[in-house]
Amino acid sequence: MSRQGFIRLIVLVVAVGLLEILCRSGVIPRTTVLPPSQMATALWDILVAGKYVVDMGKTASNVLLAAASAIAGGAIIAAWLRSLPRLRGMLAPLFASYYAIPHFVFYPLLIVIFGMNDWPLIAIGFLFGLVVMIVNALDGFDRIPRVLLKVGRIHRLGPVREFLLIKLPAAAPGLLTGAKLAIAYSVIGVVAGEFILSTAGMGYRIAQSYDSFHIRDMYGLLLLLLGTVTVINMTLHYIEQRIERRWRR
Repeated sequence: MSRQGFIRLIVLVVAVGLLEILCRSGVIPRTTVLPPSQMATALWDILVAGKYVVDMGKTASNVLLAAASAIAGGAIIAAWLRSLPRLRGMLAPLFASYYAIPHFVFYPLLIVIFGMNDWPLIAIGFLFGLVVMIVNALDGFDRIPRVLLKVGRIHRLGPVREFLLIKLPAAAPGLLTGAKLAIAYSVIGVVAGEFILSTAGMGYRIAQSYDSFHIRDMYGLLLLLLGTVTVINMTLHYIEQRIERRWRR
């Protein structure tokens, strides 16, 4: 483990331990926040009992579709914009202000387009993750050494083969950073949409548990959501670091 990773682990352990002490001592009322140990127990009970399995599967499939489409679409759009500098310059201010837009206002329009199903939520998750992927993919493509592109031209590679064999591997650090953020943003979009716009999914169950004062279930589901996204991001971060070390060598 790197020094930075060790420091992050220590900070996390201290924060969790402090929260446990404050909750156990009554400084923070348990009606507001449960001790982390009880959150873990609540999550274990949910998993053992098999509660909310359908909702977990629904959220997971929606996030997977939204994140995958945002990552693939963002990488392709970034590669296309890379070859059109004028259009890229025109869109740069829009990318900078993109997340100031309240994406949920498009939900009625998305229902008209896709109908009353999961696709409007997937579209919202896609919209959340798309631009952050485009921005980071553009950064990755900008850092491709020119000598690699010259090698592609020498070997007379077509645009598709050049993209698959040279640009994608060479831009991998930026693409992984974008993928990491796109997944997190897609989770935010889908789960937040389920909070207010859906009748199923983890976001809906968390909101329902809050409204019905089922605090243990609420914190158990929150811990599951947080833990899953953290593991995915840590895995992608580890892969990203390995690729960057290889590039430095």
